[in-house]
Amino acid sequence: MDQEDKFCPSCAAALETKDVFGQDRPVCPDCGRVMFYDPKVAVICIVPRDGKVLMIRRATELGYGQWGLPGGYVDRGEVVELAAAREVLEETGLKVEPGDLIGLFSEPGNPVMVAVYVAQETGGTLAAGPEALEVGFFDLDRLPDLAFPRDREVLAKWKDG
Repeated sequence: MDQEDKFCPSCAAALETKDVFGQDRPVCPDCGRVMFYDPKVAVICIVPRDGKVLMIRRATELGYGQWGLPGGYVDRGEVVELAAAREVLEETGLKVEPGDLIGLFSEPGNPVMVAVYVAQETGGTLAAGPEALEVGFFDLDRLPDLAFPRDREVLAKWKDG
C-alpha cells in the first residue's frame, strides 16, 4: 500500500490490504471500498527526418544524461494526440502532427503505459527545452545511450511496420 493510501476516501477508516481478484489491494474494513489504481498514460513520438529519428538527451532525474524519444505524461482530460504534440514542442521546439499509432507499450509491475505515435514535422525551431540537455537526429543503426530499453523495441516495431 502506498503512503498516501492510509485512509479510505469514502469514510476515512484506515485501509487494510486484502486479496481481491487475485491481487493485494487496499480495502476499507468499514465500508468495503476497494482501491483500484489507474495506470499513468504517457506518449512518445517518433519524428523522422532524412532517415534519422529525433531524440532528446534527458535533463530529468529518471535517465538523466541519457537519450530517449521525446514524450511525457498525458494530463487528465487531455487528448492523447495533442499531448504527444505538446511534449515534442516542449522538449525540442518542433511542432509536429501526430499520425499513426505505432502501439501501446506496457511492462509488468510498471504503472505507466506508453502510446507511441509517428509524427510529421510542421514547423518550429529545433532547440532543447527545459527537460532536455540536447536534441538531435540519430540514425537507427547508431543510437546513443538510451534511458529506456523500451525505445529500441518501439523503434524496431516502427521500422518493421
